[in-house]
Amino acid sequence: MHTLLFYDPGHFHAALTLRNENPRVATDVYVYAHSGPDRQSFVDLVEAFNSRASNPTRWRVHLCEADDPLGRLIEERRGDIVVLAGRNAGKLASIAHLHQAGFHVLADKPWLISSTALADLRRATAGLPLAMDIMTERYEVLARLRQRIVSNKSVFGEFQMNAGQAAIEIASVHHLYKVVNGRPLTRPAWYYDVRIQGDGLVDIQSHLADQVDWMVLGDDPREREIHVHAARRWATAVPLDLYRESTGLEAFPAALDEDIDDGVLALACNGEIEYSLNGVQVRQRAEWGQREPPGTGDLHPSVIRGTRCRVLVRHGHETDRVAQLHLIPTAGADIEAALAGAITEWQEDFPGIGMDCENAGFTLTVPDALRTTHESHFAMVLEQFLDHVDSGRWPDRLAARIRARYELLGRARELALE
Repeated sequence: MHTLLFYDPGHFHAALTLRNENPRVATDVYVYAHSGPDRQSFVDLVEAFNSRASNPTRWRVHLCEADDPLGRLIEERRGDIVVLAGRNAGKLASIAHLHQAGFHVLADKPWLISSTALADLRRATAGLPLAMDIMTERYEVLARLRQRIVSNKSVFGEFQMNAGQAAIEIASVHHLYKVVNGRPLTRPAWYYDVRIQGDGLVDIQSHLADQVDWMVLGDDPREREIHVHAARRWATAVPLDLYRESTGLEAFPAALDEDIDDGVLALACNGEIEYSLNGVQVRQRAEWGQREPPGTGDLHPSVIRGTRCRVLVRHGHETDRVAQLHLIPTAGADIEAALAGAITEWQEDFPGIGMDCENAGFTLTVPDALRTTHESHFAMVLEQFLDHVDSGRWPDRLAARIRARYELLGRARELALE
């Protein structure tokens, strides 16, 4: 039985690891943080899980206050696993410190906001105890199916290597004002300070880099050769009324004055990185809108170009905002029989999937039962993390993947700011 310790849980992702009970986790959890709105938001969300009508949880939250919460956590050692999700400035140093003190660490992305933190990266991934970041997108059904397709040479072929055109174009679109667990999400004031939260080249980009690594290398043990070609970031305008709705606060803090013009905050939360991974050209893009349209969620469009077909994830007005996976054969390629055979083989892992023929190609049909929510993925990540911890060893190639993605983001940010 594992006991979870939460250090400074300033982001709602910390509480989402407790969305479901886990038989390997004690119902008593311990929170080490100063009193304030961040800690209270964590407590409120956990209480919402405990009090919901359907499948309520039974967590008992113990609040542990101290002038030095991290020091007290290490001294008391009430548990063996620390969950980190909050301010990203200094996060990697905390991870390395906890690792050195003998705790397993499950930490939300991103682990860094600039390349200056990379010195702690190898310390945190040097061996047991385990340190792992929360990569939820690996549990999304279309991402899993896309990975199966790209790995199937009879269907996809090889990545196209056409000069001047990325073989992988992947994006993620989020919104500052959104609904989580059925309620409008309240963001902390520091979330709007890129010196604490990080900018558009480090946050969501960590998910995108992980997806690219998964598609290109899968479980291949080859070394990663990464070349960053271009990187840029830009701002989303945050007027005061949006800031008020999203934080519950009446005014921008003074720390943001240099980024405010005529009452509007320029939040540098968007970014694009162009690079190659083992020769495969990649363009990944993270964008933030102001308010999430009703009935929608995060968007993850992508185009993956193979020698036998293009693989597209689309969602928007043309798909009634339901994400769909399309395959468009390249000229002269007949993939129908290979795709049908692959779908038959995948039924055990994806029961009920099928395909519809279109004029331009094929659409994979995915039963609603296989479509899980972003919020539900955090408990799945925790389950995998516990599997790794209980195995008593670092998973093969996990450390290399973690190091590669944060070194990529650190280099991209340096390039964008030159």
